[in-house]
Amino acid sequence: MEYMKEPANVTQGNILCCQCGTAIPPNPVNMCVACLRTQVDITEGIPKQVIVHFCKQCERYLQPPGTWVQCALESRELLSLCLKKIKASLSKVRLIDAGFVWTEPHSKRLKVKLTVQKEVMNGAILQQVFVIEYVVHSQMCDDCHRVEAKDFWKAVVQIRQKTVHKKTFYYLEQLILKHKLHQNTLRIKEIHDGLDFYYASKQHAQKMVDFLQCTVPCRSKSSQRLISHDIHNNTYNYKSTFSMEIVPICKDNIVCLSPKLAQSLGNMSQICVCIRVTSTIHIIDPNTLQIAEIDGSTYWRHPFNSLFQPKQLEEFIVMDISRVHDKKQSAGAGMKSSKHTLAEAWVQKTSELSTDQQYFCRTHLGHLLNPGDLVLGFDLANCNLNDEFANKMNPQAVPDVVRSDISVHKDSDTVQATA
Repeated sequence: MEYMKEPANVTQGNILCCQCGTAIPPNPVNMCVACLRTQVDITEGIPKQVIVHFCKQCERYLQPPGTWVQCALESRELLSLCLKKIKASLSKVRLIDAGFVWTEPHSKRLKVKLTVQKEVMNGAILQQVFVIEYVVHSQMCDDCHRVEAKDFWKAVVQIRQKTVHKKTFYYLEQLILKHKLHQNTLRIKEIHDGLDFYYASKQHAQKMVDFLQCTVPCRSKSSQRLISHDIHNNTYNYKSTFSMEIVPICKDNIVCLSPKLAQSLGNMSQICVCIRVTSTIHIIDPNTLQIAEIDGSTYWRHPFNSLFQPKQLEEFIVMDISRVHDKKQSAGAGMKSSKHTLAEAWVQKTSELSTDQQYFCRTHLGHLLNPGDLVLGFDLANCNLNDEFANKMNPQAVPDVVRSDISVHKDSDTVQATA
């Protein structure tokens, strides 16, 4: 028995549309696409015009029920916001594609072109493209409304540093700008000892407080004041205040530690130089190159002050200098700095060049100084120290001169360096 083979080329026959009589391939409804669209509209129930609220003050769009979001024109965020406005209407169709149709930016109109599919009579799938127009209405958000009502802030962060020259405060300002922590502020007010940051919510203020505690050594104190109280639904309206006090120690300051603190840091000398301030205070002993770090909690338990201000710096000239290679001469049990070089130097004030008065001192800037260089330092031999710890020290343990900055003059060039 042999089976009959089907012809190689089998063509599908056409049928006539039951409405207009046009020859079409067979389909479940026996109708052409044009006639099917006249009978069925899959976009029925989807609004063709929707209202979107926009705040002109902060340039944010309202995302119901009460969230305001920042969206750029023709961005993915704005497209998602527009689709959420008609999310309930799109539940009966299948969304295939969505995109913006260009409109004039000042026309207060947003046009979105949608492509949807839906199963119609007898299992036939119909696809349709249509445009939805979003009308932008202006509405002031709650935050901007509080600003205009002059009762806008809910929390304030008060940052203070009680020093004459606020190097640490300037360093903190750069970090705030780098990490863009000033964007959530409603207002920044400058006062004598620092800045006040005003926020619309307590959470943003708490974020700033956490950043400060991780960035600079400081201590904080918080308080709140009751503004209003609704007895019917038991709600309270508070204004919170966070007071942040930064340690009054800056870079290149000469400090005198308490005997107990100096002993706990490895038995280092009480007269030290602050080489930098980060989340901790980094100090170095110019006589032994011993370094230590003091965090904020340790400082407030054993507070100390700066002996001199930058305006009290005097100019000296290095007459002779020799590096100290015998590290056994240094006392103390703490860590030693590998970035500095210990040296012994004879210096003379530039204002006393007519005399033979010279001062002997040890310095941690031996890797930078050479005979003939000009240095800026503090004259401890001829000054009146007004410090409770320095006054109790042995006069022989107090050095004559402590260097902070150097300015090296060679030929016609001037090089400024900081230890």
